[in-house]
Amino acid sequence: MALKFAERMEHIKASEIRELLKLTARPEIISFAGGLPAPELFPVEEMKVISVKVLEQMGQEALQYSTTEGYQPLRKKIAERMKKVGITADPEHVLITSGSQQGLDFSGKVFLNPGDIVFCESPSYLGALNAFKAYQCDFVEIPTDDHGMDMEALEKAFQDHPNGRMIYVIPDFQNPSGRTWSLERRKKLIELANRFNLPIIEDNPYGELRFEGEFLPAIKSLDTEDRVIFLGTFSKTFCPGLRIGWVYASDEVLNKFITVKQGADLQTNSMSQRELNLYLETYDLDTHVERIRQVYHRRRDLMLSTMEQEFPKSVKCTYPEGGLFTWCVLPEHMNARDLMVKALERNVAFVPGGSFFPNGGHENTMRMNYSNMPEDKIVEGIRRLGDVLRKELGE
Repeated sequence: MALKFAERMEHIKASEIRELLKLTARPEIISFAGGLPAPELFPVEEMKVISVKVLEQMGQEALQYSTTEGYQPLRKKIAERMKKVGITADPEHVLITSGSQQGLDFSGKVFLNPGDIVFCESPSYLGALNAFKAYQCDFVEIPTDDHGMDMEALEKAFQDHPNGRMIYVIPDFQNPSGRTWSLERRKKLIELANRFNLPIIEDNPYGELRFEGEFLPAIKSLDTEDRVIFLGTFSKTFCPGLRIGWVYASDEVLNKFITVKQGADLQTNSMSQRELNLYLETYDLDTHVERIRQVYHRRRDLMLSTMEQEFPKSVKCTYPEGGLFTWCVLPEHMNARDLMVKALERNVAFVPGGSFFPNGGHENTMRMNYSNMPEDKIVEGIRRLGDVLRKELGE
């Protein structure tokens, strides 16, 4: 039976990271591949208490349909929590989504027509690229350095591509590079977006996970014309399995997002929203997040110091001030996909970096996650990977 699928399906491929995680599910694999939080930090015992209380106190409500916008008490708490990234928010402009990934999909659905241009960092988050590709767009990659996106290159790209439709950025501890934008470039992005009348999708899953360095406000906090759509999530600061994210945007934009959510899933899980809300009322999330920061800080330090000892000097890695990832650039002649095959033979995994570039190339790169593996496995995994690298480079 030969079924005919929509043309858009030609542009959609399975997530390379998700496919890779299937391979790394074996217990003997030391995996630096996924962007997974540390499961031992999940508040399992507290959530047992919370789940029972939700069912006892509001069971019928929690198991019933709810409003598309989300549970109002939780929307209020989200608006209040956005002060952590410098945004003064109000709950009426918060839409609760099924993870921030749903916010990415809705951004494509709301803004993109076939052939439109999305301006993005080079490299950029694979999950966003795949979400946008479903709407048959094209990408213009903007070079980045340790201070973020190159603003001169972005301005020229705007001029060269009048069919540009939106800008997608991850300014804090970027996935996959771990880099953070400077304040100067955040301000310049607003200036350019205002001049060329383009919306900005600001993806901020890691903003609260700063280990060191100067606090920098979210780009949304600098927004002067309501053109920034802010995507937040509890997946990296609490429990990803709850699938609670949110969109914060102007009335005009949020109404569009609400409309497409009604067509997608009607609403985000009623039970999860109430569980999270009651947790925030009962326990101190800031204390929980601080514990996460401390653990990830130690693991980042350990990974980078072990890399310095074990990796060839020709391999260059970023120094993230927070978040979950570091980014490594190999000598130009190397292909990280080939390296991955040999690394798996040593029971260690990472993500080859080429998939983070929507227009291809840059196969001599790889993303390394330090949040998920315990300290002893970080050391052993980096030693194994260092052995593979040295062998490939003849050292």
